[in-house]
Amino acid sequence: MNLGLRIVGRRADGHHRLESLFAPLDLADGVALHVESASAASVSLQLAGEDLGAPTDESNLALRAARAFLERGGVAARVEIGLTKRTPVAAGLGGGSSDAATVLRGLLRAFPDALDEAGLEALALSLGADVPFFLDPRPAWVTGVGEHRDPVRGLPALALVLANPGHGLLTAEVFGAYDALTDTDRTPAGPPDDLAAVAGDDDALAALLGNDLEAAALRLCPAIGRLRRALEVSGARAVGMSGSGATLFGVFTDRDAAEAAAAGLERVGGAWIRVAATRECG
Repeated sequence: MNLGLRIVGRRADGHHRLESLFAPLDLADGVALHVESASAASVSLQLAGEDLGAPTDESNLALRAARAFLERGGVAARVEIGLTKRTPVAAGLGGGSSDAATVLRGLLRAFPDALDEAGLEALALSLGADVPFFLDPRPAWVTGVGEHRDPVRGLPALALVLANPGHGLLTAEVFGAYDALTDTDRTPAGPPDDLAAVAGDDDALAALLGNDLEAAALRLCPAIGRLRRALEVSGARAVGMSGSGATLFGVFTDRDAAEAAAAGLERVGGAWIRVAATRECG
């Protein structure tokens, strides 16, 4: 997930340059791979878990990742993917990117000579800007379009309540709405010098969690505003939006406080509510 996101400019090709603190969560989808030798490459997908809108066609990143790996690696194998969804689709949490990266890591273990590290990284980036992060998911300061990652240390475990209004947002549409609101470049701020100190100060934490895309996401999904207010009044120390939305998160003093707040938020109609925590290592 993103702990804050700033848009600092655009490249000549139109892609936005950003900076963001990426942090893995202890909440994730489940991915199981079954691989067999075969005369020709084939990939199938079985979906389980909650009905969170996950596609089973070519738009599914896990499926695309497996097919791209076999093609680029020149591997003839039958791959069966079992995907248990626990995170919503198009929610700004990187669920699909994480699924794709997990498939790539699993296939590389099965076929270690198929791709070298650079090839795997390039394949991951071709699937999506967030996919490379999940190849080695640990807290990192991410810049560019998502391809530059600098590991960071000192991020404590943050107790979170994740709240999604049940409305998926397409990243391209959110960026389009952002462009309609502003075309101002910003000076990169860089990572905080002391993450532990920032995490312990409510004002500094709120500043870190600022997301330049939230106003655009709110324009497309007004329910984001309702969830933000609900998190704020439930006792969150700070509230942010992850990625391009529509998932908001509140930071709480501890897991018990987060659980109590989540119980109240579950009364918000149509919302997907979960308690999670950031973790140091992938």
